[in-house]
Amino acid sequence: MSTYLISVIVGSLRHESMNRKLAHALAALAPADFTFEQVPLDDLPLYDQDDDSYQTESVLRLKSEIARAQGLLFVTPEYNRSIPGVLKNAIDHASRPYGQSAWAGKPAAVIGLSPGAAGTAMAQQHLRNVLAYLDVPTMGQPEAFIQAKDDLFNSTGGLGEGSKKFFQAWMDAYVAWVRKHAG
Repeated sequence: MSTYLISVIVGSLRHESMNRKLAHALAALAPADFTFEQVPLDDLPLYDQDDDSYQTESVLRLKSEIARAQGLLFVTPEYNRSIPGVLKNAIDHASRPYGQSAWAGKPAAVIGLSPGAAGTAMAQQHLRNVLAYLDVPTMGQPEAFIQAKDDLFNSTGGLGEGSKKFFQAWMDAYVAWVRKHAG
């Protein structure tokens, strides 16, 4: 039986991030042969092309964690109608130096939640544009633009009964996507 390691990239540094909570809840819906590991972004320096030839230990760790994964899961908030700077910084680091991207070919999905009615629609579209350039095959359907509501999570941090069916269908589609595209 194959096993799949998924690198989870949460676009928020906040410890109590709703998107981090969503990442944990989604991982609980996956089959037993899928393992989800969140990749830390809080120790990365700001990207500077001058550093490409001597990347820091934290950047090398980031690239290594992505390289060993069979798939990627991006769970991101929306900041000012785009992706958070910390997420873009991590993407830039792991894609450099040019021609040595850790992202290339890794099947991915994008999801996120926000208090706003449109969820993270703009951030997801911007992220998809970046991932397309980096040769990351990204699941197109089902899309998930989630508005944070009181009943989204239950008291233990899991998904509320009203949303569990939708998220299970989303996870099932993601699992099929990774199985189809993982190298």
